Amino acid sequence: MSATIPESLVFATGALAAVSLGLPLLASAWPWQARRIGLLGLSLSILGLLATIGLFLDAAPGMDAPAVRVGLGGWEAPLGVTLHLDGLTLAMLLLNALVALAGSLYARGYIRGSAEQRQFWPLWLWLWGGLNLLVLSGDAFNLYITLEIASLSAVALVALTGDTDAVTGAMRYLLINLLGSLSFLLGAALLYGEFGVLDLTLLGELAGDGPTERMAAALMLGGLLMKAAVFPLHVWLATAHASAPAPVSGMLSGMVVAAMFYLILRLWLLIFAPLGTPALAVLLGLLGSAALVWGSLQALRAPRLKIVAAYSTVAQMGYIALAFPILILQPAAWPVVVFFAFAHGLAKAAVLMGAGTLQKAAGHDRMNALGPVLRARGRTVFALGLGGISLMGLPLTGGFLAKYLLLEAGMQGAADAPPAMQAWTSLWVVMVALGSLLATAYILRMVAPAFARGERDPGVPVSAGMEWMPLALAAGAAAMGLAGAPLMHLLEHTAGVS
Repeated sequence: MSATIPESLVFATGALAAVSLGLPLLASAWPWQARRIGLLGLSLSILGLLATIGLFLDAAPGMDAPAVRVGLGGWEAPLGVTLHLDGLTLAMLLLNALVALAGSLYARGYIRGSAEQRQFWPLWLWLWGGLNLLVLSGDAFNLYITLEIASLSAVALVALTGDTDAVTGAMRYLLINLLGSLSFLLGAALLYGEFGVLDLTLLGELAGDGPTERMAAALMLGGLLMKAAVFPLHVWLATAHASAPAPVSGMLSGMVVAAMFYLILRLWLLIFAPLGTPALAVLLGLLGSAALVWGSLQALRAPRLKIVAAYSTVAQMGYIALAFPILILQPAAWPVVVFFAFAHGLAKAAVLMGAGTLQKAAGHDRMNALGPVLRARGRTVFALGLGGISLMGLPLTGGFLAKYLLLEAGMQGAADAPPAMQAWTSLWVVMVALGSLLATAYILRMVAPAFARGERDPGVPVSAGMEWMPLALAAGAAAMGLAGAPLMHLLEHTAGVS
């Protein structure tokens, strides 16, 4: 990370996350403050975005010095908890800030006047703060703690309405989260027992390709794959999305799933890269291909709009799984994978929030009865379409640039691969292209009724934030195709990652 990044800004970012965790505690201790916690949550989201943009602008010009590491309380590794900031961390903080701010503005209209308003904002801030602390954490045990903070907050938000579907979806999500967290913790314990440290940088210096590292990798990465809803570990996703409030669905796909991917990538680059083998590349490639096909087919036949969007997340995570075989052959391609995850996070949050707006206006999200509302709400349909074309990977969007770079890295990997791997790597390139065609089919299914003839019924009124925030996120995802160079520069020149 560039030496020009002041450590005071690193401390400010960590303090901001700590405040976002402490505020819900204060609100629960003094319930009379809960009426204003929505405004405080919005203010924190704005401050978080400004602080992260400040870090981004300061870091982007040059990235030649080591990453910034700050030991909390003056205790350095291996005894203390360390904040770790580099280009990868900063990219995830920026994604968190953008989605959290848009989600906060959206949620103010979505839950206004509802019985769940008092509980929503503390949990929302717990989730946002936990994810910030997660991406800043530099040791394995603190990663487990922040995983639990974020996961339990997300489960409670899914169950917020308290109806049967919400509780069922939340309980399934809770079970998967507990299994994933326990698996991650067991892997961290194995590493600590073998090396006596938990700091990720120190572990990267000590770890090799022995049996302990292999078992730890299977446990930690397997647990995170559960939380990231990577096929076939995606069983919680559709029910959780279908029953959760729309801003929560957007945060699950735009931030929570992306954070799990961040951890998988961070652990792989720092600790487990020596474990990469052709057999592992084939396995991950097959899982990614299956995710693309299965998720897309389920999205094409799902009866409800939010479930269509949920299964599209399963399909899009297939790209992430396909990226790891490419990383095994081309380790330097990891910035492309992060760029893809960033564009996907913005686009998916836009699509899910747009689906929530239509559901709120119509009072349901049944695909066969949404035509009148779609035809009457052009702004929301445009947000769905704009976010959708980024997911498809149409030219001039962030999704197009991300998939182009991913295909380029895949073809380079195929050219450099051993003869036995060239056919497999070529297959992964074909699957990336096929995934775009399948995405086109289910995105068109979502928006096509808006262009058919028929009655127009806007449904119940919705707030301006519920219409404009999905459009803003979709525009951000699309704009990355034309203005994504600073982010790629930041990632390509970061130190302390690979």
